[in-house]
Parts: sequence; structure tokens; C-alpha cells
Amino acid sequence: MQKRMTITMDEAVYEGLVRVVGRRKISAFIENLARPLVVGDDLAAGYRAMGQDTAREEEALAWSEALISDVAHAPR
Repeated sequence: MQKRMTITMDEAVYEGLVRVVGRRKISAFIENLARPLVVGDDLAAGYRAMGQDTAREEEALAWSEALISDVAHAPR
């Protein structure tokens, strides 16, 4: 459910938002900035879920191992 609110900001900030984001996209822009700071997503649960994805973990391991071999051949 969405809630409507009124906020007050400096005119220069508002004009910058209109110029950069667009007049009808300001709410979504501000929500996307604020969401990670105020919504209690369980980060640990997300990492657990990623760790249980064996295909993703194998791909990540292969990628990181390839980086190590790149460093071994780097000029010093």
C-alpha cells in the first residue's frame, strides 16, 4: 500500500530533481534512495540463500580462481 506525504526542500534541490530525474519520477527516485536505509530486509537471510545456490557458488569460485591466475602472470 502506498502512502502520500508532503515534504519540504530547498528550491534548488527541487529544480535539480526535476532537471535530472523528471517531474513525474521524483517519488520513485526518493523511495529507491531511502528504501535500503529504512526497510529492514534481512541481509543475512539473503546471503544464506545465495550460499545455498550451488550453481552460483561454483561459478563464483571459478571466477575468483581465474582472477588469482591472472595475478600470477602480472608484471612486477
